[in-house]
Amino acid sequence: MKYSIMVIEDNSSIRKELANLLCKSGYEAKEVTDFQNAAEIVEETRPHLILLDINLPGIDGFQLCSQIRTHSAVPIIFVTSRNTDLDELMSITLGGDDFVTKPYNTAVLMARVASLLKRAYPETAEDVFEHKGVKLHILASCVEYNARRVELSRNELKIMHYLMQNKGKIVGRGDLVEFLWDSEAFVDDNTLSVNITRIRGKLGELGVEEFIHTKRGQGYLI
Repeated sequence: MKYSIMVIEDNSSIRKELANLLCKSGYEAKEVTDFQNAAEIVEETRPHLILLDINLPGIDGFQLCSQIRTHSAVPIIFVTSRNTDLDELMSITLGGDDFVTKPYNTAVLMARVASLLKRAYPETAEDVFEHKGVKLHILASCVEYNARRVELSRNELKIMHYLMQNKGKIVGRGDLVEFLWDSEAFVDDNTLSVNITRIRGKLGELGVEEFIHTKRGQGYLI
C-alpha cells in the first residue's frame, strides 16, 4: 500500500512541484485547493501525512492545523516561506510535527517525509492485526469492530500495536513505557494510564468491553 500525502498549498506551481516530487518518490499525492473545507477533506480522505503552507487565502495554516487536530493525529509538516522562530514555535505548539522553510532542498524534504512516516506508522509486514473480532489497521491508524471504525492517536496506535503483537501474554507497564520511549514518544507511567483509558473508551464506542485486562501489579493482557 502506498502512503497518501496531502498537499495544502495555494501557489499552484509549488503545489504541482510538490505533488510531482511525491509521486516520483513513490507516494500518492493529493492536492487540495478548497482551503475553507480542507479539514473536512482530511477527515474524509484520511491521508497518511500532510504538507501544509501557513499563508492560505481565507484561513491560515495555523487555524487549519488546529481544526485538523480536533479529529486527527495525522502527521503534519509545515512547508512555508515564513521563517521566524515564532512561526516555528506556533506550528509545533498547535500540533505540527515538523517545519520546513522555502526555498527547500527537495532531497532534505523527502528525507523528512520518510523519517516522519517511519516514526508515525510502526514498521510491520502486516497492515491489519485481529484479535477477538477487533481489527487494528496500522496504516489507517484506527480500530474496527463489526464494520465500525474509530481513529487512534499516535500513542494509542503504538500501544494497541504492541498489545496485539503480544496477545495472550501479560505486557508489563514498564515494557510499554520503554517501547514508547524507544519509539520517540514522550510518555511516563501516568501518560500510559491516560492512553489506556482512552483506548478503552474508544473500544467502548464500538461496543467492545473488557478487551484490555489489567493484571494488578503485572501489566495488561488482551
